[in-house]
Formats: sequence, C-alpha cells, structure tokens
Amino acid sequence: MKVLVKGLFIVLSIFSYQKTFSQQTGGAAEFQREFLENINHTRQKGCTCGTTYMPPAPPLTWNDALEIAAIGHATDMFNKSYFSHTSKDGRNMQSRIAAAGYTSKGYKSFMIGENIAQGQQSIAEVMQGWFKSPGHCRNLMNPGFKEIGIALYNGYWVQDFGGREAFSAEEQKLMKSGRYKLIEKVN
Repeated sequence: MKVLVKGLFIVLSIFSYQKTFSQQTGGAAEFQREFLENINHTRQKGCTCGTTYMPPAPPLTWNDALEIAAIGHATDMFNKSYFSHTSKDGRNMQSRIAAAGYTSKGYKSFMIGENIAQGQQSIAEVMQGWFKSPGHCRNLMNPGFKEIGIALYNGYWVQDFGGREAFSAEEQKLMKSGRYKLIEKVN
C-alpha cells in the first residue's frame, strides 16, 4: 500500500509539474534542452566559482529519476511554504533521491548533490544566480556529477545531480566468481 501511495504521489507530481511547466515554458523537452545547453556550455569552457577555478568538465545528461526527485521537492516546498534542502517532514536530499529510484546499488561509485532557488523568472536568471554562488557553481562544475534532473514548480527551482560509475565487465565477472568482494561504506 505504501508503494502504491508513493507511486500515486509521483504520478500526480509529474502531471502537476508538466501542466505548470508547459504553461510557463512551452514544454518539457525545451526545458531540458535549454538547461543542458546552458550548463554544458559552461562545463565545456570551465569557469571560476568564487575564487576557485573549475576546469572543463564532461557534459551532464538528463536523468528521469533525478527529475522526479526534483519535481517532488519543488512541489513540496511550494505546497508547504518553505525553502530548504531538508523537507518539513525531515527528509533530506539523499532520501528523496533514493525514493525516486536513483540509488547506489550495483555501482562502484556514487555521489549526489542539489541546488535550490526561489523566485527567478527564467532559466537564464536562475542559472546566472547559481553560477555566481560559489557552492552552487561547484555543484554545476563538479566532474563527478554525470547526470541531472531539474524542476520548476510555481517559482521553486530544484536541480538534483548524480554521479554513478558502473562496475566494468571484468569486475562483474570477478564478483560473480567470488574473487572480488564488495565492501559497502556506511557514513
């Protein structure tokens, strides 16, 4: 039952997001394209985040699970009138992203990050603010991040970042044979 309720929440969030988003920008594909072009253009050149130069980084790709996590958080912040990386019910970025299906299971490395903003009127405006903020900029330029999902809901912007590296075919073969053991790090 819990899974059914969670699934229904995600479907309703996506429908609500898509309706609001389409009215504001003209479509999800255009939203994704504009964000990825903006971010990847800067990642390709490199930039200075505060006083730290960040060299060029590989391009980010869109990830639907990260987008679902971002949609859920943007919607929740609007509906419950708050602005924080921690939800009013105590959920943090890690739990929201994992609940959306972006997990570390089966990967040899895993990292996530999040940028939030409120009130900006366009992608250009929110991106300008994030690139001017050293911490947000470092997330955008972090070469460990490979994927991104972004949402806008009634003035609340959320970017969720992820970076996962799969085991090579040889590593998978060694694990199956028992000659390679995976030790899970717990923080």
